[in-house]
Amino acid sequence: MISDLDAMQAALAEAQEAAAEGEVPIGAVVVYGGEVIAWGQNRVLRNVDPTAHAEIIALREAAKVLGNYRLNGCTLFVTLEPCTMCAGAMIHARLDRLVFAAADPKAGACGSVLSVLNHPQLNHQLQVEQGILAEEAGTLLRSFFRERR
Repeated sequence: MISDLDAMQAALAEAQEAAAEGEVPIGAVVVYGGEVIAWGQNRVLRNVDPTAHAEIIALREAAKVLGNYRLNGCTLFVTLEPCTMCAGAMIHARLDRLVFAAADPKAGACGSVLSVLNHPQLNHQLQVEQGILAEEAGTLLRSFFRERR
């Protein structure tokens, strides 16, 4: 049984790998049955794909592992608050839970800029938690962008 802290550390390791490849350092993992079943990291540049966010990559892999696009019983751990695209995908996937590290005051769709998740008119609600390893994830992002300026 993986702990929330260990799962977020795995997501942070994915973010660090993305940074090493020149991608914005965001990482994600999907946990099902107490085990990590899928990993993702930003691959927008490498895949030449605007939808290749860490969350989307991880959700796609989890769906393959489970043989179902519905990810009931799954938790997504991600190092940065998801954007509107990723939040929408989580709703369609029927995730049980989202845990994110750092808030995104520029594009966050889970409360920072927009509140896409758990809108009362939507047909799916999920548990949302934030803050695990927020400082580490934020430091990684700030360092990445500082080096590019």
